[in-house]
Amino acid sequence: MSADIRAVLENVSVRRGRRWIVRDVSLELRERSITAIIGPNGSGKSTIARLLAGQLWPTEGTASIVPNGDPEPAAVVKQLTRLVQPAAPLDFDPSISPRQIILTGFFGTLQLYDKPTRAMVARTRKLLEVFSLTAVADSQYGLLSTGEKVRTLIARALAIRPKLLILDEPTNGLDLLAREQVLMTISRIRRSARDMAIVLITHHVEELPPETSQVLILREGQVFAQGTPAEALRDEAMSKAYGIKVEVHRRQGRFYTTVHPRAWSEI
Repeated sequence: MSADIRAVLENVSVRRGRRWIVRDVSLELRERSITAIIGPNGSGKSTIARLLAGQLWPTEGTASIVPNGDPEPAAVVKQLTRLVQPAAPLDFDPSISPRQIILTGFFGTLQLYDKPTRAMVARTRKLLEVFSLTAVADSQYGLLSTGEKVRTLIARALAIRPKLLILDEPTNGLDLLAREQVLMTISRIRRSARDMAIVLITHHVEELPPETSQVLILREGQVFAQGTPAEALRDEAMSKAYGIKVEVHRRQGRFYTTVHPRAWSEI
């Protein structure tokens, strides 16, 4: 991604039937950045992910990757972006290995039908190392832990070196250690892939890496707060977005929320 390339949503709205799923959202992503999109269930987070990935077209507004001011065709946008949704069903044969799954990322298939080049094999070996998967590289995918599966899917997405990586709730269902391993991997990607923009979609501010540069808080499909983490993640905004009184704390570059038991009576 050159310095002139931006991923942009401009006054985007998405309607299904009579219901507006997303309403008047604007967002700009630049290379070497991590943008977090957070909000409660049904707030439009996954819809935004699909818009950015070129899998969904807005009812109103524009969604594009813009090099030198000229929007790219949808087919090119799809080549520049990768969307990882661990909760979405992918029909990988459970008997194939993480190594083979990462190699399928070069071809966009669920099975390895073509012979990979030497460069593809070398890139895959490097990704296995970066994602701490070398020990299970040739194990059966179906026997991996949930955290190892998630890291395998992210590594597969990075095979082609995308310019925009969208991670839709990558830590959902993971235990504490597996969650931190995934977040550490995202931080590593941010440091090593200098021409990539990363979008992280999550429910929890605890899952924002310290390198997060922008936060978008959604509620009922609309932008509730937007800005740097320090600007957006404030007690009042988070409390109103989630409908319960919370306090936001920052420690060592990461954010955490606290809900006092007295707030239960307000639910």
